[in-house]
Amino acid sequence: MTTPTKIIFDTDPGIDDAMALLFIEASPALDLIAVTTIFGNADIETTTRNALYLKDRFGLTAPVYKGTDKPLTRPRNPSPTFVHGVNGLGDVELTGLVPAQPEAKPAHQAIIDLARQYPGEVVLCAVGPLTNLALALQADPEVATLLKSVVIMGGAFGVAGKPGNVTPVAEANIWNDPEAADQVFTAPWNLTAVSLDVTTQVVMSPDYMDALAAGGSDACGFLNAISKPYAAFYGERDGVVGCCVHDAAAVAYVIDPSLFTVRRGSVRVVTEGIALGQTCQKAEGELFGPSAWDDQPIQAATVAVDGARLLTLYAQTMAAKYG
Repeated sequence: MTTPTKIIFDTDPGIDDAMALLFIEASPALDLIAVTTIFGNADIETTTRNALYLKDRFGLTAPVYKGTDKPLTRPRNPSPTFVHGVNGLGDVELTGLVPAQPEAKPAHQAIIDLARQYPGEVVLCAVGPLTNLALALQADPEVATLLKSVVIMGGAFGVAGKPGNVTPVAEANIWNDPEAADQVFTAPWNLTAVSLDVTTQVVMSPDYMDALAAGGSDACGFLNAISKPYAAFYGERDGVVGCCVHDAAAVAYVIDPSLFTVRRGSVRVVTEGIALGQTCQKAEGELFGPSAWDDQPIQAATVAVDGARLLTLYAQTMAAKYG
């Protein structure tokens, strides 16, 4: 039996964040050592409350650290209540909710400290705006060499799937703090962006979610309940029957990278103008004149996915843990 991979989950719960968090908890391949929260799908108070709620209701042992409440330099965008509801979890009733407090340490410091405690062992999986990661880099640049890898759900590269979901060219997590995202993409760590190019190709249908919940577990029943308003949003806006698998796809990459095909190259993020938040990759080996991509770290972006195998991995992992 291989040793589980230590993982920090940087998240803005969020319906698909909850799906991903319980996937991490269920996977024998992963050891969740911290949850760090960020604004995005809701304000920081709500996303932190939701992380603490999921921890309490489903018996997670990892500590929760509260992250920053706003982007590095710009005002925070309004929360997308039309996607995730006012409470961030589809406005389903949060039964058994008890007030709880996160750890005293801020999220970016927790990332630094855990990277130093377990050098070369920790994967940082970030599925919201990347502000906590940028703050960690600013406070301790060596963190980039201490993490095993960084896997984000973010970006859209226009090679497959949708080129954007908040503008014609921008994905929400990057658009919510493009300055932070550009710092994260150009840091010298091993980063993979699990992008809209693949996440929009993998859909959990209503039948899939019903089958997941058929085992009778509280966890899968809860995920099925919160998936219904999420699927309604996708159906009305995109004609998709079910929920696109965004954040859980990033977790799936950590568990089994062979599910994905990646393209390698330096990545920059547009930080002004009509293309704000666009992720632009110069594919490795392509030759151009001098540009903003020169001498930047080579990172990976997903361009294809075995969706059927990913859905099987999720369902089997959840069934084995929660029945």
